[in-house]
Amino acid sequence: MGDPQDKSDNARQLEVSIGGQMAAWQIAEECPVALVYNQRNYAVMLATPDDLEDFAVGFSISERVVNAQDEIKSISVQSVDAGFDIKVEIDPARLERLDIRQKRRNLVGSASCGLCGLENADSFLAPLPEVADGCLNLPDGVISKAVQGLPARQKLNAETYSVHGAAWVALDGSIELVREDIGRHNAVDKLLGARARQSGQADGFMLVSSRCSYEIIEKAARHGVRAVVSISAPTGFALDKAAQSNIGLYCWSKEGPVRLF
Repeated sequence: MGDPQDKSDNARQLEVSIGGQMAAWQIAEECPVALVYNQRNYAVMLATPDDLEDFAVGFSISERVVNAQDEIKSISVQSVDAGFDIKVEIDPARLERLDIRQKRRNLVGSASCGLCGLENADSFLAPLPEVADGCLNLPDGVISKAVQGLPARQKLNAETYSVHGAAWVALDGSIELVREDIGRHNAVDKLLGARARQSGQADGFMLVSSRCSYEIIEKAARHGVRAVVSISAPTGFALDKAAQSNIGLYCWSKEGPVRLF
């Protein structure tokens, strides 16, 4: 294996041996990204370092730091030795809630499951808001068109074979927007943040290249997404959360689209 070279923001190129022949190989980058709100350190995530302003907006709404994009006053992305700092200025009216939640987060120990502590358990069991009176029905042909069109829109994954994708899809199955990241949750936050920053958002649904966990449904609910399609099957808890929030939930099988809720 050769030395790393040609490092860019989201991938680096290696010279490797494949079948005895030297060839270029792209490796996806992953680095610490710190989110700082009004000079308050909130979280550090491992993420692919592109579309970070989109990530900041999506993460802030998903985490309920703010209720909507217009409560974010400014975003500054700064490169530091270890990775990136995202400095976000939010509406002062949201600071009290942020400080209370941060104190509770600081009391929670770390664990591989990510759910250690009573406050976290209470949080993930809390009811989600309903996004609509009824679920969004998606025809099989629309889902098939979107799923089959996603690989060509995942540019970074085509180079590295290692990143997840999240796409916003119009009701006719056309893919309108794609974001990628080494983390599937980060890809979703980047996508939903990009949509939140757009004016005149059109109706549609979200397509994810991974299985659908409850966190993805929670993020969808916080952003008012009416349907989620996942390449792999969801978890049971994700199904419960989808039913709770009236989010249509679909997955892909060898036989075609499967509606789960």
